[in-house]
Amino acid sequence: MDKIRLLQSRKQKILDAGKDIRKDINSLIDKDSFVELSSFSFSKNEFYGEEAEGEGVVTGFATVGDYPFYIVAQNSAVLSGGVSKANCEKIAKCLNQAEKTSTPVLYFLSSLGVQIGEGVNVLEGLASLILKASQLKGSVPQYLIVDGDVYGQIAVLSGLCDFTFFIEKKSSLAANSPLIISAQSGKNVDKYNIGGAVGLNKANLVSFTVKNFSEIKDIILKINGLLTVAVDDSDEMNKTISELDKKADYKALSAVFDKGSAVEIGATYAPEVKCVLARIGGIASAAVVFDGENGVELNAQNVRKIKDFAEFACCYNLPYVTFVNTLGIKADMQTNDSLVLKELGEYVSILDCIDAAKISVVYGKAIGLGYTVFAAKNMGYDYSYAFANAKIALFDEVKGAEIEFAAEKNVDKQKLAARYADENSDPVNAAKGGYIDNIIQPSFVKQYLVASLQMLLK
Repeated sequence: MDKIRLLQSRKQKILDAGKDIRKDINSLIDKDSFVELSSFSFSKNEFYGEEAEGEGVVTGFATVGDYPFYIVAQNSAVLSGGVSKANCEKIAKCLNQAEKTSTPVLYFLSSLGVQIGEGVNVLEGLASLILKASQLKGSVPQYLIVDGDVYGQIAVLSGLCDFTFFIEKKSSLAANSPLIISAQSGKNVDKYNIGGAVGLNKANLVSFTVKNFSEIKDIILKINGLLTVAVDDSDEMNKTISELDKKADYKALSAVFDKGSAVEIGATYAPEVKCVLARIGGIASAAVVFDGENGVELNAQNVRKIKDFAEFACCYNLPYVTFVNTLGIKADMQTNDSLVLKELGEYVSILDCIDAAKISVVYGKAIGLGYTVFAAKNMGYDYSYAFANAKIALFDEVKGAEIEFAAEKNVDKQKLAARYADENSDPVNAAKGGYIDNIIQPSFVKQYLVASLQMLLK
């Protein structure tokens, strides 16, 4: 028997079975950098009597922009990307290597669910895979691309990965088949309205919505560069932002981030809060910006978004900066009967664990609990700054006046509101108590931030 010819034949069979997924892998990685692992894994599905070439998944390592990554790519051409115990074991083996070498993982997922006939075996395989992915969380970055339809328990990985990419008109993700979900709801709903980026706008699972793999590669390179490469950018350190003196909003504040470095995470979920990875004066940082003209009201969704982002900053030891413009918890029945207080409590616990620099900038309003949690000195912020025209108070103007003077009769509430605002909302009062380190002219905020980050850099 010609063993070389047999080897070539077997290799070709594997390549033919995975030609489509290999195209996707090659469109993202550096040319000729992919080294496949466990390529000759074969098992047989007893239900269909078919072999699963490579266990229906391609694993290996490669470089993306010269950064090393481990690759896990489900091959939907093999038994519809059906998940099996052997499939899970092959992926877990790759994740073990990533853990040992502290190398990021890049998943390409495409699966219609578990392979029929596997029974409890596949459930045990999924348990080991999900546990291993969970153990990697916070130690090595995990990037997940929904590379087609992803249904069933494998979708749990999207909740464990740090960044999840949805491709327009291609990605659909759900814990159950959209056909089942559609039938249960009594409506004929398109799969993208169930599991696409639009359908999951309240799930906090969509980190990025992209058009193609080129966009994915650009974002991954930005993020990985922020996490691994130090930059000395002297041109950015003394930058003034004159627009902030006229109007302080997210558009103007974004100039705080070094040019071309900012990456907003989860833009479609709770969009009133922006979570941004960026450099500030060359220093990689995690920034939360409350983006609301009259102040953002807190609810369970936006606090959860902030909490998850703060946890990421904590895990990767990134300086944490909050740009505060919040009115505290929204005063309605739905918010009151929600997880908002639970989420805030968990956020405070995570904030306390952040060992890197913590800086707060009150650029708008910091009212009540909004100040306590996101700006208070005793919450552990190393430096707290406030714009000269910021407002810091126990209540906002109208509520504060009405509550404080509720017992008095014949009082002009408008005058009281104005008086309350003038006398109690000026950040100078907080500064007098030593709670605000400096009241600053908005245009100089970046210079203060860079100086503070440099002093606190560990």
